[in-house]
Amino acid sequence: MEKDNKKKTLTISSDLKKKIDTSSISTDGKKSFAVKKKEPFRGNKNNNRPNQNFNSIKTQDSKKKNFARKFVEQQATKAFIKKDDKPTGKSKLKLKGPIDKRDFKLTVSRALNVEEIEIKQRSLASVKRARLKDKKINPDGEKKEFKKVLRDVKIPEQITIQELSNRMAEKSNDIIKFLFNMKVVATINHVIDKDTAEYIVKEFGHSAIFEDKPNLEIGIKQEKLKGDIKTRPPVVTIMGHVDHGKTSLLDALRDTDVVSGEHGGITQHIGAYQVKTNNSKLITFIDTPGHAAFTEMRARGSKITDIVILVVAADDGIKPQTIEAIKHAKAANVPIIVAINKCDLPEKNISKIKNEMMQYELIAEDLSGDTLFVEVSALKKLNLDKLKESILLQSEILDLKASFSDPARGVVIESKIDKGKGPVSTILVSNGKLKRGDYFICGDTWGKIRAMISYDGKIINEALPSMPVEILGMNSSAYAGAEFLVTNDENEAKKMAEFKQMNSDKTKVLVKDKTALFENTKNKDELNIIIKSDVQGSSEALKMAINKISHDEVEAKIILSDIGMINETDVSLAKASNAILIGFNVKPNREAKKLAEEQKVDIKYFNIIYEALDHVSKALSGLLEPDIKETVLGSAEIQKVFSVSNAGKIAGSKVINGEIKSKSKARIIRDGVVVYTGEIVTIFREKNQVKEVGTGLECGISIKDFIDFKEKDLIEAFLAEEVQRKI
Repeated sequence: MEKDNKKKTLTISSDLKKKIDTSSISTDGKKSFAVKKKEPFRGNKNNNRPNQNFNSIKTQDSKKKNFARKFVEQQATKAFIKKDDKPTGKSKLKLKGPIDKRDFKLTVSRALNVEEIEIKQRSLASVKRARLKDKKINPDGEKKEFKKVLRDVKIPEQITIQELSNRMAEKSNDIIKFLFNMKVVATINHVIDKDTAEYIVKEFGHSAIFEDKPNLEIGIKQEKLKGDIKTRPPVVTIMGHVDHGKTSLLDALRDTDVVSGEHGGITQHIGAYQVKTNNSKLITFIDTPGHAAFTEMRARGSKITDIVILVVAADDGIKPQTIEAIKHAKAANVPIIVAINKCDLPEKNISKIKNEMMQYELIAEDLSGDTLFVEVSALKKLNLDKLKESILLQSEILDLKASFSDPARGVVIESKIDKGKGPVSTILVSNGKLKRGDYFICGDTWGKIRAMISYDGKIINEALPSMPVEILGMNSSAYAGAEFLVTNDENEAKKMAEFKQMNSDKTKVLVKDKTALFENTKNKDELNIIIKSDVQGSSEALKMAINKISHDEVEAKIILSDIGMINETDVSLAKASNAILIGFNVKPNREAKKLAEEQKVDIKYFNIIYEALDHVSKALSGLLEPDIKETVLGSAEIQKVFSVSNAGKIAGSKVINGEIKSKSKARIIRDGVVVYTGEIVTIFREKNQVKEVGTGLECGISIKDFIDFKEKDLIEAFLAEEVQRKI
């Protein structure tokens, strides 16, 4: 230690976490202290003995420590030098302006201020590089002001915030902040309309230019036909009640057997075929399902047809789907030909059917009407030629014309996803010529015709009006009923598809939002359902039929309805949402089947629509709270109340009617009001426990968790059973 006449030192421990007590230190009016590193303790017993060698070593050590101390002081002092007074030399420390020696001292306040010591300093090299760069960019030393580039921003009908920021060359975060200040919460993927986009563009100083709307006037019928105009074959839709023989009649006309290949003998989706008559004329037939669930498909079939063949069974007469088919045909303003099938049966009643048809304004020709009635038998192939002649006669009256050279247009009859081919759609060409390699738009999808397959399975290069064909080349699956149009090039097809897709997504969002408004007001248990089907029509029909199953307490919620094979994503979604996974005419792939077994997801397979509906109804019924059915066993009046040491209070009662059983439910009725409901624990009869007591007998009754018996109270014994409700 140094003597007291020298400057006092402040020893700082290496551990900065320890507090420094400076109360006993005299500074003599000085604000700074010299820093000395604490000497390590040396446990030498002979430290008082003079030793020359030891003193020399100690002097050398002290010099090294003083040098290290000064270096630490300089480094610590650099943290408190102002930015303008930083050293600029390479080797020597040179400071600008007068500097007090005390500035090089590490004061107590500075030593205790850890935040200042830990300030990150820029190196001299980085400062030099920055200055050199600034000189190269701006040699005159003047700050350059960057002017904002104002742009002409093209705005479509709808645009995402990300795309809008790219077109304006503005940060997407700035746009999001701007919307947030307008009390609109959005993300970069949020879609805004053109009016909102225009407002944002103008607020950021740019000019808004609206893009031209793509030509989306896609219609089946054209006002003026151009090109090679010829008479086209009629499109005939076969409609009627289920099991009245629609598909059988079509089989007889085509000389094929389709019914045998259909599950349950029920047509599950629309089929389209062409039939040649004896004079080599073509007729296009469309077969629609008759089941009640396929209402939308029947409606779609009536809109794309020229003539409707209404099949009515001679032994069954008019049924609900028959009436529905008549309404669809009349709404579409399509002429009707009534085909009375099964006329070979002995229990037929032709006159009754004709009379019943009169109330729907379908009057037969023999009854002074203008509706053609043809008696046929699909099983025995009777009067089939007569039916074809009636169709051709009706088509001549209609004078059906079409262009055989214009770009093709049409409508999607059915759509599916083939494992090897991808998205496949059945198209009915209504006008123009469809060629292989044509670019097209179909609803909100687009593509290029890679291949065309005719109704009889042949690969063809072109399709003419009224011809049904399967096309390959769509980028995604099209919905049934979507309008089809050939475009000039790929760019036009993409642009039109994107526009329609954005509009459809907007509609979906609006519907979803509207639905969400009412979800809070409902107090229903939901059954989540995932539907995977082979074709779009079946998926659509099943979805609509499930949505019609209604109840005040439970409801079916379809979270996904799609076509194609069941994959891993479907299984994972079913597991996460606790949903029923229904496969309609489809099976899962190997990975999905394995995952379903691991995740214990039950997949239900169906090929008949009403079996799938029955399963959903049973599942919904399981969510219903069961009804409680009560059966009154008997009643007893309390005569006197007794206290028993082991059993508590016992109600001495007399059975008025019926019988009182042990372990049954019981309610205590006082002055006509039920005061307690519980369980009969024990019944005493002449000091013995019994299981039941009949009318007119006296007994003692104890009820679980109840002792407040009063004389004249009634004890009513009953049984409660849970009865499962059904939808």
